[in-house]
Amino acid sequence: MQRQVFVFDPPERFVAGTVGQPGERTYFLQARDAVQTVSVSLEKVQVTVLADRLEELLGEVERRRGKTQPSAIVDPKDPPPEPDQDVAPLDTPVEEQFRVGAMGLAWDAEADRIVVEAQAATDEPVDESTILEDVEEGPDALRVRITPAAAQAFIARARRVVAAGRPLCPLCALPLDAQGHICPRQNGYRRQT
Repeated sequence: MQRQVFVFDPPERFVAGTVGQPGERTYFLQARDAVQTVSVSLEKVQVTVLADRLEELLGEVERRRGKTQPSAIVDPKDPPPEPDQDVAPLDTPVEEQFRVGAMGLAWDAEADRIVVEAQAATDEPVDESTILEDVEEGPDALRVRITPAAAQAFIARARRVVAAGRPLCPLCALPLDAQGHICPRQNGYRRQT
């Protein structure tokens, strides 16, 4: 199939965000420049993994340069974000281009940029040769090239977005609904929030 690659080099904005109420949220990656805005949906765990891998990549780059990288771990008890951090909602309308099936990261040392690619899910197994490559055939993709500072901002926001979901049960760590939930650690009795 003919492949469509949405390239943002660099994006004006690259963020993770959600649509919907906790427990029914849909997660998105959204990139925007002066010409277009592209939104792709993905799972909550994919947002978490992307933030973790970006932090690992930044740490490795900084280690090789002999510098230390500040942590982007966000504790819900931390003070509110700095005024220059992007806390705005996703740009509307949020129209899903595709659902993410695979992602890839790379470091472009010449440009001092991180390359993030999210590929559309397909019925066939992931062809890893198409991730981060300019090939004509394969699944659609969103590709962004961002600075290390933009990656740090993405990580911090992604962690805040994930942490803003439903609170976890202190006994079983499953998400609590407003009505509570049936807790396996209480032998099936409902745990109230």
